[in-house]
Amino acid sequence: MLDKLIIQKTLRVPTSTGAAGDGAPVARQLDAALLDAGFSASRALLEHVGALAPGAAMDLAVTTVAAVRELVGDHVQHNAYFLGFPHDVPDTVEFWTDCLRAAVLTGGGRASDERLRDAVLTGGVNLLELPGYGRYQHTYADLLAAHDDLIASAGDRLTVLHLGDTAEVEAQRLYLAMAGSSTPLGEADLVILGELAQACVDGAQPGEIPVRENRAVLNGVRLVQGRPLVAVDTTTDLLRLACQVSGGDPALLTPTKFRAFPRRERRILLTALNEVVGASPAKLGDVARYAERWKRLGERLHPHEYAQWPHAQEVFTVARGERKVSTLAGRAEAAVRAGEIAPAAAVLSAAPGLLLRSADRLLRLASAAERDAVVDAVTGALGTASGRVLCSLREHVGNRLTRGSARMYASRSRNAWIGPDQRPPLPPELVAGLSARLDAEIGARLPVWDRPLLVDPDVLDVALPLSGKAAEGGFAVLPRGSRAVVSGELLRFFTYWRQTARTTDFDLSVLLLDDEFRSAGQVSWTNYHHGGAVHSGDITDAPDGATEFIDVPLTIAGRYVVPQVNIYSGESFDEVAESMFGYQTRTKKQRGAPFDARTVRARSQMRGPGRVALPMVFAMGPDGWEAIWLHLYLRGRVSFNRVEGNAFSTADRVRALVERQYLTMSYLVDRWRERGEVRVWDGTLPDEPVTFVGIEAPDGLPEGSEIYALDRLSELIPA
Repeated sequence: MLDKLIIQKTLRVPTSTGAAGDGAPVARQLDAALLDAGFSASRALLEHVGALAPGAAMDLAVTTVAAVRELVGDHVQHNAYFLGFPHDVPDTVEFWTDCLRAAVLTGGGRASDERLRDAVLTGGVNLLELPGYGRYQHTYADLLAAHDDLIASAGDRLTVLHLGDTAEVEAQRLYLAMAGSSTPLGEADLVILGELAQACVDGAQPGEIPVRENRAVLNGVRLVQGRPLVAVDTTTDLLRLACQVSGGDPALLTPTKFRAFPRRERRILLTALNEVVGASPAKLGDVARYAERWKRLGERLHPHEYAQWPHAQEVFTVARGERKVSTLAGRAEAAVRAGEIAPAAAVLSAAPGLLLRSADRLLRLASAAERDAVVDAVTGALGTASGRVLCSLREHVGNRLTRGSARMYASRSRNAWIGPDQRPPLPPELVAGLSARLDAEIGARLPVWDRPLLVDPDVLDVALPLSGKAAEGGFAVLPRGSRAVVSGELLRFFTYWRQTARTTDFDLSVLLLDDEFRSAGQVSWTNYHHGGAVHSGDITDAPDGATEFIDVPLTIAGRYVVPQVNIYSGESFDEVAESMFGYQTRTKKQRGAPFDARTVRARSQMRGPGRVALPMVFAMGPDGWEAIWLHLYLRGRVSFNRVEGNAFSTADRVRALVERQYLTMSYLVDRWRERGEVRVWDGTLPDEPVTFVGIEAPDGLPEGSEIYALDRLSELIPA
């Protein structure tokens, strides 16, 4: 399992420790199998497989192919409702009429137009329950037989797999990088971190664990194994840990039902809690924020039974409201309400991160006489705040010169709300001054290498990965706000889901928007054709998995193409056994089955809390089409969600995100240019070792080169 995880996360294949021999035939088979999935083995990887004994070579090859096929969504069968899709898809009304005619004939009688009209008008027909509707009428083998083989194109994707170190070394490297990450991990990566933490519990541990959810994951493993906890310095760290080991949410966004804790675990938790509060009683100020959860946890820990830990008992006294503890944020808020903005900034100076997150509000509320004091407080906090907070503030300030068309609020769970932007713009001189200070501080913290910095231009429009929670797990998935050039002549969207227990109907749809973000048409199960775009047909039940496709020619009228997945009925994105969204690019002359891994450009999981998923938007710009990642979910309705019903809310969110200026990798590259040599990669391999920054690592970089590909870009965020 570790080998597979490492391959999917890093595109590096762990070195096999199997016996040596003649594995050349297996190496050739591996190369061919990878090409079918849109991957290519590096020269070093093929040489390694070829030097193994046939059995060991085959084991490595099977693991590798299985890992990459799952990565791009090729591990399941992607059938389509209409056998000939994208050809031979009927007109929507004609299709419904044929379905209704067949239903009436099944019940006996003459299926005349009058009889069809009577059946509909009497209300006795549920169109979604007509015989044959929403269920595959052919097998996957029938689908493949009805399509020619894919016609290869020079533009088809080819992703290089590299040879890594042994699985143990690769796992340890990945574990240290993820555990010590300065940016929060997404849900999928937190699961991976938990698996790595168990495998690496006896190995080297990160010197620092900045993200508190990571601490909860690591300490969850250590608590269960009876090992000392690490990096616990607040009461909330212990609450996160208790949620983590109870199978709940360590981010504390949703309540957790705590499990029973054995006596040994209770003693470890209460001892740590006692030490934290004993060392700093002010840490009790965090308790009231999560009072109800602390009370529920107290029912499981029985702190009253342990008189030797009085400071731990104080936590639950505060949670029950029997003792009041003032907080830093509370004192600052009281000052703001009294109109004392400069004193509020002075109070928050004790918590630099909180001060910088409050900077916009304080600067807006400050009088002309107080503004300099607030600026001085903010400037003084820059040197001690985390690099991620600095970058977040720099991005925020860059968007405050004008009032936005709307203000979007995206939660850590990727739910999105929209509202009017009622904030007055910040003065240009204030934005310029604060931006310059932030640029200097961020630039001074960036790593410096002895080797030249070689940058792939494709990475420049990737948004800085300031939080893994602004993205999904998957293949070639970029952070929210990232932009990527779209090649080819045709976009093919696909969504796949497999229900767990209940009948579940996901609907893939496309909303078209014009230059003013107004609706310009849609393609969905209610409208199979529009402007050359075509839907593959509606599937309403997925016990064994189901796929829906939509083809959109890049000549389509409209400025924005917004694919979305609506839950019409059944299980949520979090409840289904599996769900994914992705897109392929093709030429108009390419044949082949509806799904071919070689044409998949990106595939993301769908594991959000809403009932409507908005993975990305495709925008027509001056230089052609580009993909912009959204990673948003709309609450939607409990059931019967349709693209027609959320066109307005979707357009508002798309507009707010598209118009926002995100801090991208080009920003960091500009800071590096101020400090050393930066080269733009033109596809030619360098003669000397370099530090390469790009979305994918090319094959053949000189030995000694350092590579920061997509899986490591977060490591470039200054600490």
